[in-house]
Amino acid sequence: MHRNRKAVPGIARARPVSVALLVAATALAGCERGSSHGPGAATTGPSGCPAVQAEARAAVTRAERTDVPWNGPTSGPAAVPGKTVVYVAQTMTNPGVAAVAQGVKEAARVIGWKVRVIDGEGTPAGIQAALSEAVALRPSGIVIGGFDPDSTSQQVARATAAHIPLIGWHAVAAPGPSVHPRLFTNITTKVDDVASISAQWVVARSHGNAGVVLFTDASIPFAKHKSELIRKGLAACPGVRLLAYENIPIPDASSRTPREVSILLSRFGSRWTHSVAINDLYFADAAPAFRAAGKTGSGPPFNIGAGDGDPSAFQRINGEQYQAATVPEPLSLQGWQILDEFNRAFSGRPASGYVAPVHISTESNSKGATTWDPSGYREAYRKIWGK
Repeated sequence: MHRNRKAVPGIARARPVSVALLVAATALAGCERGSSHGPGAATTGPSGCPAVQAEARAAVTRAERTDVPWNGPTSGPAAVPGKTVVYVAQTMTNPGVAAVAQGVKEAARVIGWKVRVIDGEGTPAGIQAALSEAVALRPSGIVIGGFDPDSTSQQVARATAAHIPLIGWHAVAAPGPSVHPRLFTNITTKVDDVASISAQWVVARSHGNAGVVLFTDASIPFAKHKSELIRKGLAACPGVRLLAYENIPIPDASSRTPREVSILLSRFGSRWTHSVAINDLYFADAAPAFRAAGKTGSGPPFNIGAGDGDPSAFQRINGEQYQAATVPEPLSLQGWQILDEFNRAFSGRPASGYVAPVHISTESNSKGATTWDPSGYREAYRKIWGK
């Protein structure tokens, strides 16, 4: 289940964003435990891949831009007055879940609605109780904040029967409306895009010559799918060799990752130049092993988290502490989008269909920030709502 860490001044230790969905699914549905090593090293191919490199460099350059103009909705229904939204959080100790809740609250002050946050406290029973409480309040809408709706199927059914629209954040794998479970829409970046840009970052950063370790949790279909897409992207360049495919279940990451990293360092030595993980959390757990082995925080190996970008990931990146990049979610923006999608639901309109584009945050472009907060969305939503 979601593990809370003791707070260290200035460093966020809570689990990153997508752990909300991944861990809830694992705990409630049950899963296989991972093996310490995956398929092993791929055969060595020719050096480099000029065409793939060129495409990767162009994609990474676009993704690293911070001056991205607003490409979301510019029209929609005016604000419907007098609504109340309940945000059910997987756990408010998860910085991603909490940041989205803060975005929802900020947007609610603008649109003129009331928001209540109910904390599921990271346990199956707590999440189910929180959603039961939310349904009993009969609000205008409920946010499924970072957990699998199938783990609360009875509560979801009651909400649907009461005609309370549900909007998910990282609730199911894909963005947009969902029929099973029934969600007006689900807000997340596209897993294909996140996986692709993560692999392209390795290709571009390594100039087409890399030895890569890929960390995943194969017990969770969403995570396994993401890692298989990353694997496919890396394979596009023959000079990029997959040294190991590490299957470490999220609940075991703290206990197993340091040991596995030590084994990998002994096994591959300097051949291990880059890493990709399906979530930033693996690098928080890997850091002690890298440090004990005498590796410098600025790499190699150069590490990218393929998802979320919680504050602790930014702190590792900005401090050059065993993580070089992350593919973050725009958490505050997504909080505002949740309110806009509810306003469309209340107005009898379809979901906007907006999906935030992928972004890569590094030490050079984050400028000390601890979150990815693109510009333009606040002004756009205010204009749509007439606020």
